[in-house]
Amino acid sequence: MDDILSVKNLKKYFPSPNGLVKAVDDVSFSVKRGTTMGLVGESGCGKSTTGRCVLRLSGGLTGGQVLFQNQDLYKLSKKALRALRPKLQIIFQDPFSSLSPRLTVGELMKEAVREHRIVPAGELEHHIDKIMENCGLKTSYKSRYPHEFSGGQRQRICIARALALNPDFVLCDEPVSALDVSIQAQIVNLLQKLQQEYGLTYLFISHDLSVVEHICDTVAVMYLGKIVEYAPTKALFDKPLHPYTQALFSAIPVPDPNHKLQRILLQGNIPSPIDPPSGCRFHPRCPHAMDICSRVVPVLAKVDADHTCACHLYHQVREASKE
Repeated sequence: MDDILSVKNLKKYFPSPNGLVKAVDDVSFSVKRGTTMGLVGESGCGKSTTGRCVLRLSGGLTGGQVLFQNQDLYKLSKKALRALRPKLQIIFQDPFSSLSPRLTVGELMKEAVREHRIVPAGELEHHIDKIMENCGLKTSYKSRYPHEFSGGQRQRICIARALALNPDFVLCDEPVSALDVSIQAQIVNLLQKLQQEYGLTYLFISHDLSVVEHICDTVAVMYLGKIVEYAPTKALFDKPLHPYTQALFSAIPVPDPNHKLQRILLQGNIPSPIDPPSGCRFHPRCPHAMDICSRVVPVLAKVDADHTCACHLYHQVREASKE
């Protein structure tokens, strides 16, 4: 499979009264066509900003490139970008605030399809009906307004609206975090079904690791604007390497009352992205920090064939084992 999306050395800084907020700082990854990549980490680590940069929704970049189907999105003209927009869609965290309360579901579905001329005018109703049915929505819902639906139904509407533009790539930005657990499962299963039917590629941003484990093919872990670990989902969950990843995974609840969780409790607060720590940004909270961690920025390097990790501890151990 080829890479549909390639992000290279992405940087996004925001000005503030106290200095530059380094929300995303030298992030690189790629997503293969037809797969789902998860992006996880604590709130404020830069996940959503990365996603919005990928779709060119956050203004210009501070540095780096975003290549979609080998096209640099930040070098496209307005006309070329507008023509490409239908292929890049997003599902937001809060379905209610992302749907206009003044428009019916039918109009919400049709406006972008008409604007981008996805189908001929005579086929518009049939196109919308088919998409709605595939998303588990009755076609009679077209005459109703968003406030008349439950949270799960509204999220299905958001999914259908994105799908109506025949996208290749969909950014799922915390798409189930505002829903009940049982509804979360339904939406995740729907996303997987639609991926198979339409050949979609997802970038799935979430802090819910159980959901990520279920839906994602690969996972990248972010901390304070940087990716600290990346691997296929099974490899990452079977053997997390970075101390931060290990701490995150230790908080995953286990449905067994007899199983005692061995939590890894991190000390201190998350440092400010305006003035991040020198060296490894995680070292002030890391239980395994060494002297080198405060001085040298660790490189995101391969550990196994597809497993990369930015950690001095692990790579020092590996180098010592070769001697």
